[in-house]
Amino acid sequence: MILTEEQKAEVAAHTRRYNELKAAGQEHAPRALPSPTARDGALIAADSIIHREVIPAGWYWTTRLNRGDALRIVNTSGKSTVSLLAWNAADPSERLNHADTIKVQWAARLQKGRVLLSDMGRALLGITEDTSAAHDAVVGGSTSATNLANYGDGNFRNTRDNFILAAMKLGLDRRDVHPCVSFFAPVAIDADGKFVWSEGRREKGDFVELRAEMDLLIALSNCPHPLDPAAAYPQASVEIVRYRADAPTADDLCRTATAEAVRAYENNALYFGEALEGAAR
Repeated sequence: MILTEEQKAEVAAHTRRYNELKAAGQEHAPRALPSPTARDGALIAADSIIHREVIPAGWYWTTRLNRGDALRIVNTSGKSTVSLLAWNAADPSERLNHADTIKVQWAARLQKGRVLLSDMGRALLGITEDTSAAHDAVVGGSTSATNLANYGDGNFRNTRDNFILAAMKLGLDRRDVHPCVSFFAPVAIDADGKFVWSEGRREKGDFVELRAEMDLLIALSNCPHPLDPAAAYPQASVEIVRYRADAPTADDLCRTATAEAVRAYENNALYFGEALEGAAR
């Protein structure tokens, strides 16, 4: 799609207004986020590991994460995309809200220091480690239609159907399946406003680490992203490591990076009946 001059002017006007609102919404300058984690860094202590799992190509996995647990998702081949849904285990009507995750933090780029927010304004997951910052919070996961368009006729599993099955396994149903975020999906937007895929931004051994900020139900789907240009359906598994994370410190990056993140953790503290300063512990 090529934008007309009128459409470009409209995009520019919206961009200016967005930046004005962003400046007004941020009472304090956000903390600078760090460089990506080294692929051989952030080692996990063996005695903190609770469970390991391998998700084969095209399949899904579900788990319950307790508050303070962490998941490391490892792209062992460098060819996989892993999509995620999350629900409050105590009340699954509270769930991941990818739109609020973007707009509340004024950034569509998911990386170390960002937080995945619920539709109740609370923090569900903090991104505590990340080697690539090559993730997608906009496009969403694959469907039978996108698989057909990309790979032709065949028995190719897709993220939408995987999440319906995962929801049922967790005691939920189709209506509980909401828009996802996708890790190891190097989606960017070019000067014309089109989505583009930057394959060089993901590599073998990439990982992302998510810390649970409340008890959660989690569903993961290992299916190729709709924009993945691979000619054949990728046949690559991913590794999942669940472990008990260290207790966050007062200057924890996820909890202090932005004023909006601080408010999200204050909402968590109120939800758990803790003193507000407990959001920084």
